[in-house]
Amino acid sequence: MTIVLSGLALGAVYALVAIGYNIVFISSSTFNFAQAQLMMVGTFVAYTGLVTWDLPVIVVALLAAVVVAVIAGIEDLTAVWPVKDRHTQLVTTLGVATLLGGACQLIWGSQPLAVPFLSYNDPVDFLGGRTYPVELALIAAAVLLVAVLTWLSKRTMLGQALIGISEDTEAATLRGISVRKLALGAFVFSGALAGVLGLLVGPKTFAVATLGTALAIKGFVALAIGGFGSLPGCLIGGFIVGLAESLTALHWGAQYSSLMVFAVLLVLLLARPTGLFGRTAERVV
Repeated sequence: MTIVLSGLALGAVYALVAIGYNIVFISSSTFNFAQAQLMMVGTFVAYTGLVTWDLPVIVVALLAAVVVAVIAGIEDLTAVWPVKDRHTQLVTTLGVATLLGGACQLIWGSQPLAVPFLSYNDPVDFLGGRTYPVELALIAAAVLLVAVLTWLSKRTMLGQALIGISEDTEAATLRGISVRKLALGAFVFSGALAGVLGLLVGPKTFAVATLGTALAIKGFVALAIGGFGSLPGCLIGGFIVGLAESLTALHWGAQYSSLMVFAVLLVLLLARPTGLFGRTAERVV
């Protein structure tokens, strides 16, 4: 059970990255390769605020949200909006991810930095296993975030507008929806969310300049397993990736963890090419 809880917590981190991917993808059909790097920046801001400046947690959370949201907004205005071709946007967002990784290494160095948890973080007994409070917080945060965003998408006009954009951008524009403003808002919101979540992810993963690359790959796998456009799919996909990684490391060694993750991905995509919760769009030709 200890390994299962650890795997679920690790999967929650991947799910949080996948949720950021989906927020941007739903609003603008753009895949933001720099989403994981934005969360990495959030972990560094959390470290600076909590350790270097010794600020209150609320102030650090607001600071991280604002800093990363501004970076995400600049990314959209410079690397996404001017580039109309979707395939080229993959390259430009990947370039932003590389720049953010290099900038973090220049500012904070290449050594892992320990980000303190919001409260005590001694091991606790839970459901027959030993775990840390930060791991329980990550699992709870991922589940709660998916529940809230799913409710907002179905019960609010803004959520309905975003769904409309994802299904037919031209029709949404003709209905008076400001596609451009919502796309920018989604980028900024995903950045602010990544910044705040850095306070939870940092204690689990440490703040390190290579974190973005690791999270980007596993977050994408979680998204592919769950299905593009599905928030519950992000959660289930993240948990599957985290459990596969942890259980493989337990039984066969950590060197086979990534191999097993991609093996699971291939098997699931062969069975369901759109992912577990993805849908295939039909149109008349």
